[in-house]
Amino acid sequence: MPRQTVGAARPWSADPYSDALVSGRGPLFLRRSDGWLLPLEVERWCADADAVDREVLGRCEGAVLDVGCGPGRLVAELAVRGRAALGIDVSEAAVAHTVRLGGQALRRSVFEPLPGEGRWDTALLIDGNVGIGGDPAALLHRMSQLLAPGGLLIVETVPDVDVDERVSVRVADSHGAAGPAFPWARLGTPSLLRHAARAGWRPDGQWTTGGRSFAALRNRSTNSTAEPANSTAVTSSHRPRNTSPGSPIADS
Repeated sequence: MPRQTVGAARPWSADPYSDALVSGRGPLFLRRSDGWLLPLEVERWCADADAVDREVLGRCEGAVLDVGCGPGRLVAELAVRGRAALGIDVSEAAVAHTVRLGGQALRRSVFEPLPGEGRWDTALLIDGNVGIGGDPAALLHRMSQLLAPGGLLIVETVPDVDVDERVSVRVADSHGAAGPAFPWARLGTPSLLRHAARAGWRPDGQWTTGGRSFAALRNRSTNSTAEPANSTAVTSSHRPRNTSPGSPIADS
């Protein structure tokens, strides 16, 4: 299972990404070693949640964990709705932006200890974040540890194609500045469902809207890997004001 090395340079924390979040605009890319570029939608990420995002959030159940929350538009929208939600991201700039919007966020890799492990009702892998770690099987296994039994995972996939690839990429801007290389994956919905079936997930719907594609998965009905919440993981400044007793955030 991929893990971040303490003290190592983290992807998404180099100046091109941080600068883009501060300015709220790109251009910004994932750049492969052969020069292939995947444009990143910085302007959309830094804007308010749009109609497609709101449809996704309308499907969420209970307390929500947004993995790779970026600048926090989804967490902030959930907060406005009075929902218990936490974003995690390895980028300090992303976490700071989320908190400024009124959302709750921690600078943390999904493969590090997290609050409320085994008790989240919904988890999100949006904006291509199923690629985190470059190993979909390992990421799906980790998500099953984080969710409660029967919990809901909503994944955004590559639209219109059945891609299943592993690449090494860097976050780069149009001037050639780039961060450290890191592993990444890209999945279409059929590939995601194949990985999910092998990992014990069951499909719970798929849809395409606004040119974006999504799939919903259900966690197994029992979760022997669930862990107690990390009592030191969320500081008082990160605790939401409106949480219900027993939520992964409220009692973590």
